[in-house]
Amino acid sequence: MNHLTSVARGIIPAGYGLGTADPRKTYPSFPGETAQGIPRRIAEFRAGRAAARAALVELGLPPRAIPVGADRAPIWPLGLQGSITHTETLCLAAIGRGMGIGLDLELATPLDDDLRPSILRPEEAHFSAIEAKLVFCAKEAAYKAQYARSRQLFDFHALAVTLDQGQFVARFIDEVLPFSAGAELRGRWADVDGHFLAVAVL
Repeated sequence: MNHLTSVARGIIPAGYGLGTADPRKTYPSFPGETAQGIPRRIAEFRAGRAAARAALVELGLPPRAIPVGADRAPIWPLGLQGSITHTETLCLAAIGRGMGIGLDLELATPLDDDLRPSILRPEEAHFSAIEAKLVFCAKEAAYKAQYARSRQLFDFHALAVTLDQGQFVARFIDEVLPFSAGAELRGRWADVDGHFLAVAVL
């Protein structure tokens, strides 16, 4: 966890607080936070909120409840934007005063062949199975970052991703207001401790 966290600090822009938590541990919920589902999902939810509170503290702010909105997205404290991501063993959260941030953490394993048609656009079909998993991770991060402004749901084909060493660009194929067709979101990624981590910031 410490190595992955230090790498995350290196690719998340300055001015954002970063918090971590272990979903295998038990964390209390704050008033106003509700989670439903199987025990594992509830544990991941509570760990994600614990990580978000740690990020607030790193910013010098008091920990507070982060409830779920009607769209199931976190309701961040006024003036702040954040993102939470998790695997079965680690939760990461970043919070700051930017326009929007998206984090995604995925196991660095090949993308299942049956998922390729729903994740990859035709121009992305050349990616290998392991690269395709990184593309999935990058699209998730870009989607989370833009959602702070658009509040619109869309599928993976709405973005086309190009990869470079430690960086990526996610381009809107169609207009998703306030983003025009062709608008680009730029991000960074890392391959660390068996995980892909992608970060996109508006």
